[in-house]
Amino acid sequence: MNVLITGGCGFVGSQTVKQCVENGMNVSVIDNLSTGSKNNIKPYLQDVQFFNQDICEPLGEIFRQSKPDAVIHLAAQASVPKSKKNFFYDARVNILGTLNVLSFASQYDVEKMVYSSTSAVYGEPEYLPVDPNHRTAPKSPYGISKLASELYLKNNLRLTGIPYTVLRYGNVYGPGQNIQGEGGVVAIFAHKLTRGMKPVIYGDGEQTRDFVYVEDVARANVMAVHHGNNCVVNVSTGISTSLNELWNLMTELENLQIKPVYKKAKDEDIKHSLLDSSSARTHLNWEPLTSFKKGLKNTLDFYRP
Repeated sequence: MNVLITGGCGFVGSQTVKQCVENGMNVSVIDNLSTGSKNNIKPYLQDVQFFNQDICEPLGEIFRQSKPDAVIHLAAQASVPKSKKNFFYDARVNILGTLNVLSFASQYDVEKMVYSSTSAVYGEPEYLPVDPNHRTAPKSPYGISKLASELYLKNNLRLTGIPYTVLRYGNVYGPGQNIQGEGGVVAIFAHKLTRGMKPVIYGDGEQTRDFVYVEDVARANVMAVHHGNNCVVNVSTGISTSLNELWNLMTELENLQIKPVYKKAKDEDIKHSLLDSSSARTHLNWEPLTSFKKGLKNTLDFYRP
């Protein structure tokens, strides 16, 4: 099977490339390397057709060469702060880029679209855990652009007949995540802790998140190639962890006693986030396999200087 992965050199993308190759798929990757790195897929380059290209540019030659049966669309502008500072750029990448990929997918007879979305489309939860039927009310331009692309995928099904699966991720963490800017809190904590530094926690630290390991997320992406047609699923563990609990567990794993620095909470932050991932179990036959402790240990080992 031929699979084209956009954003395949990124954090989630590189793990998805790895698992696709290991599953015997013929993999092609589109990535402009603006945030990803070719080094992330270095062990698989001999098995992968790589194209250094922006998803907003013409993609006809890439589709002609790669002949994809399925597209796993991961390329995105994924920073909430950046989306607020430049929502034109956010919309260009996340909406127009997706429409460009969809356009070429329909021209070249792609049989399945897999789309990485986000729990940010829900906004402030009305109830917990949040299931895919929860109303969508994103609080950031990033959440808006990801939700808009979901709607275009659904409309594209009506227009072209190409089935899709939308995966709304919880808080993805693991080795290789970017610690710059709005990098994931686990990556930031791991980088600080392995260097004996204090992290900053905004608010009282009792805000909760649903953390899911990157390898488990990548496995959901791969499983969606063959399952879950025309479904929206949450990809998460369904386990709520506060930032204080997270920091305490990480310091325990490192056998260190370092207290975080607390600062004023950010107004736009959601206090509690917890997803119901039973939809992924039902439609993809997927469930998270990596324990939180094991995932954190792997992440700490990666960031250790």
